[in-house]
Amino acid sequence: MAETEPTKKFSSKRVGRNVFDSPPRISIVIPAYNAADHICETLDSVKAQKFREYEIIVVNDGSPDTDKLERAIKMRLEDIIYIKQRNAGAAVARNTGIEHARGEIIAFLDADDIWQPDYLTSQFVFLQRHSYDMVYCDAALFGHRSAYRKTFMETAPSEGEADFDAILSLRCNVITSGTMARKAAIVRAGMFENDRVKAEDFHLWLRMAKTGSKIGYQRRILLKYRVHLNSLSGDAIDRIERAIDVFERVERTIELSEQQHADLEQTIAGLKADLAVEQGKAFLIHGEYAEAARSFGTANAHRKSLKLTAIGLLTRLAPQTLLRFYKTSRPADIALTPRQN
Repeated sequence: MAETEPTKKFSSKRVGRNVFDSPPRISIVIPAYNAADHICETLDSVKAQKFREYEIIVVNDGSPDTDKLERAIKMRLEDIIYIKQRNAGAAVARNTGIEHARGEIIAFLDADDIWQPDYLTSQFVFLQRHSYDMVYCDAALFGHRSAYRKTFMETAPSEGEADFDAILSLRCNVITSGTMARKAAIVRAGMFENDRVKAEDFHLWLRMAKTGSKIGYQRRILLKYRVHLNSLSGDAIDRIERAIDVFERVERTIELSEQQHADLEQTIAGLKADLAVEQGKAFLIHGEYAEAARSFGTANAHRKSLKLTAIGLLTRLAPQTLLRFYKTSRPADIALTPRQN
């Protein structure tokens, strides 16, 4: 008989009839928010796994498409643990899943990504063989544009040991849907932040490394990561703002050495320069030339260069010429650039 019970955070929990009574080795945590269109494909990729000792925990984070989501997963409800809670953000939804997880190992999967059939087997063996506390892999990008059919690590490489400094400096980049970790290591690091914050996964990986977790990167493409419109270059402003936000949060909340502080300040300054450039392009595209010139000037203040000086000068003296250059020579840079409010 399926179980339904109230839980904390104004939640409800339903355990499907086919969920193992005994604790599995791996608990798969899937937060769901506006996920009805893709979650069945995601769940089917889990069901196709060669490794079978797992439980699936889907956490509905107060999604506005709940009715559609529940219709979509109706035929799969008996195979999963389904939790509903008031909307609190992906970090809290993942924490809810972790709290209810019975497995000693947690595998994170977003509700629109797809695992290859040997994902769980390969990652589990890799984790155990090398006594890692956390492992991650590469992913094939798919979705919005065929031009983006690359791997995740082609756009954000991982090189060398994935320790605290490597993650902080972005020498190693972790994709959440390709991550498997020991529950004890996640709990020891404090789990995900409970506030509505950006890049909460990055912050957790840093804290795990800081508290002694051994992290390994398996150089295999075991995941298909869905690229949405808002993941692409046109949303560069939002992506850079997210990066600035998390790095400033790291500076406030994690103990750093003097050198780490200095390196982080340099990283933040570089990101602020990148942000100002993207804002300048947005203003330029929409004919707000004075604002564009100010933004490019701000970028130049953060990162002095002849190129930025020339762009700022051209914005003031011949903005239409600069705009034509972007449209003809760098169309991908501006194709999806949003208007600034």
